[in-house]
Amino acid sequence: MLRDTEWLAWLIPLVYALGAIAALRGRHAWPALMLAARSALGLAAGGLLLDFGINLHGASGAVRWVATVVTLLVAFLGWVIAGYSRTSLAREPGERRYVVALLATLAAVTMVLTTENLLVLIAAWAASSVTVHQLLLFYRERPLARIAARKKFVVSRMAELCMLAAAALLYHQWQTLDLGALARLAGTGAAAPVGVELAAALIALAVLLKSAQLPVHGWLLQVMEAPTSVSALLHAGIVNLGGYVLIRLAPLITASPPAQALLVVVGSTTAVLAGLTTMTCPSIKARLAWSTCSQMGLMATECGLGLYDLALLHLLAHALYKAYAFLGSGEAVRESTARRMLPPAQTAARIGKLLPLISAPLALLVLAGSEILWQRVLHVPRIAPIATLICAFGIATLLWESEGSAALFLRNLGAAVLGVQLYLGWHAAIRSGLGVASVSPLPPLAAWTALCFLVLYLAQWSAARRAQSNATRRLLSWAAAGYFLDEPLTRWVARRWPRRPARSAPPRAAHRLGRQEGEAA
Repeated sequence: MLRDTEWLAWLIPLVYALGAIAALRGRHAWPALMLAARSALGLAAGGLLLDFGINLHGASGAVRWVATVVTLLVAFLGWVIAGYSRTSLAREPGERRYVVALLATLAAVTMVLTTENLLVLIAAWAASSVTVHQLLLFYRERPLARIAARKKFVVSRMAELCMLAAAALLYHQWQTLDLGALARLAGTGAAAPVGVELAAALIALAVLLKSAQLPVHGWLLQVMEAPTSVSALLHAGIVNLGGYVLIRLAPLITASPPAQALLVVVGSTTAVLAGLTTMTCPSIKARLAWSTCSQMGLMATECGLGLYDLALLHLLAHALYKAYAFLGSGEAVRESTARRMLPPAQTAARIGKLLPLISAPLALLVLAGSEILWQRVLHVPRIAPIATLICAFGIATLLWESEGSAALFLRNLGAAVLGVQLYLGWHAAIRSGLGVASVSPLPPLAAWTALCFLVLYLAQWSAARRAQSNATRRLLSWAAAGYFLDEPLTRWVARRWPRRPARSAPPRAAHRLGRQEGEAA
């Protein structure tokens, strides 16, 4: 039987599916998209309000809260992307195919968030990959679009095989695939059987594959050939599903040290290498793509360390930011061009040289002091030291943007202090309001993570100080090429699907308002 507001949650994928059926009639495609997006957003908001009312009477669990909040996020992003698509892609060849695939993707994603059965989750996750494949091939005549779609197809099938193997192992061990039952059985505190640990490791591997982690990250960088709205959907929604699955199966991941180690080692390595590569990207959309790769690595690291409340906060913030960044990439290009036309600012070099030395300790002091204040005044739970250290390194690099100006440094410091308070407030809300809590990270994994982010901080500092040195140039040239880690998969795909002469494509309205702004970047 459906519990609480689960019946309302299942209406959302149904609305998207009905919209996709209605969009098969070409002249009704865009009205069907907008009606389905608005209806789904209304249902998601209503579900959140009903869950809040039920929670006041103590009948709603933390899992239902998390699913409802993430579903509302997906519905909101779907509504925004639908409106953007209607403006930028109307009267394009293949517009009906685009609308049907977009609605089918949203239906599959919301099914992943709604279901309580692991097998249904795997099927819905696979369905979202198939429908996204059609969106990536919106411009079928572009060779890079075909290569990216094929690479994603291969990686996704590998991930789904891992998930099916994990489901078979779990069913063999516990004779159930109900997510709630699996979480209760894994969270008993007893030592997990070998089969369960292997299943958790396979789930972690599947998430890493789906989240474009090294060395199978290349497809995420090459999907820039798709329309900007598809890039926004992919980076803001689809790749975030891996983080949701890890949070949903948190007790299972926590019970398996191999799964935690796999997430931390691969995720932190990807975060460091992709973070360095972001420094070398001249293109705005390429920089955003590498940033997504890095952020997904950081999210996997957070889940491997047991920082599930921080991972959920990261998921929500990353989704909203990436949707805004991609959909506004055209305006960012114009602003960047305008800034380059301005005369260079005069800065004081002395303060600039001291910034990397004082930024990290100062950021750590701000975070530690704010945490103590929140714990004593509002009695919020303590945050893991490794989470504080990761945030401190992030804030420290933001303080470098003062470029030697004392006034700008103080302004950035004030913004950092305010941002820390907002972060601690949202962190406390997620932990207490949504019921998502952290577990103590394994000390070796915490030490590894601290070392990785220290290396990233020092590498960024060295690159900023010695930008013209031979070592820095070699490092940045390797970073700009993605460390050539994606080459084996690219060559395998090229052998499997040899390139054929492109057929002549019908003329497209390349000058249409809004479409080429982000792609030209």
